[in-house]
Amino acid sequence: MKKHKGGHPGNHAEHAEHAVTISGLSKSFGTDATRFWALANIDLTVAPRTFTAIMGPSGSGKTTLLNCLLGLDKPDTGAIRIGGTDITALDEAGLAEMRRSHVGVVFQSYNLIPSLSVADNISLPLRLAGRPIDMRRVRELADTVGVGATLDRRPAQLSGGQQQRVAFARALVTDPELIVADEPTGALDTASSDVVLGLLRSIVSDLGQRVLLVTHDPRAAAVADRVLFLRDGRWHGELRGAAEGRIAAALADLGRRS
Repeated sequence: MKKHKGGHPGNHAEHAEHAVTISGLSKSFGTDATRFWALANIDLTVAPRTFTAIMGPSGSGKTTLLNCLLGLDKPDTGAIRIGGTDITALDEAGLAEMRRSHVGVVFQSYNLIPSLSVADNISLPLRLAGRPIDMRRVRELADTVGVGATLDRRPAQLSGGQQQRVAFARALVTDPELIVADEPTGALDTASSDVVLGLLRSIVSDLGQRVLLVTHDPRAAAVADRVLFLRDGRWHGELRGAAEGRIAAALADLGRRS
């Protein structure tokens, strides 16, 4: 596993102005006497058309990193640039707009609205952002992720795998700069997980999106272009094009050294 001695563990984008970048990011909790650094001087570049997975033991800082990236936690230091804007300088209204329009998020628990149809769940980010709803695009996205025949159904009428695919269509509807997937296969059986992992891969290769996956599952991480390992709030290595077994061994080794 390649080691990093500080600095970037990331690709430099061919067109850097289009990359999502995190630079010098640190986040602490507690007071001076009990201060705990959840993240320490984190740098990351997510270039266009790339698929990056982040793994690490519990308490490694993955959730804090995601919360900072989504503007839910404010870092102590550093910058996060999405669409050319440093989101750490935004107020709450600006952060809400960023989450609605510039980052698509997919959670393990789907987070669909039970009372809304599939079509309305997919178009919800547009509605919240006050943008016009193009039903042709909603239908195209539903077809792309394999739920085109379910647009009039409610989430309870779908399987877990179908609900997760609806969540992906919802994440894509605003054409965001970044898709963040937080344990998207955690609640799925193996067959449904395979479908979702294939969908993640096609979002990058066919739709030209950039994907950031946070997962404990080496099988899911193996679909990514690269896997970054986080421990104690710092990067501790990277694998590229690695198989599931090698990723699992690296993660186990990292856990033993925590």
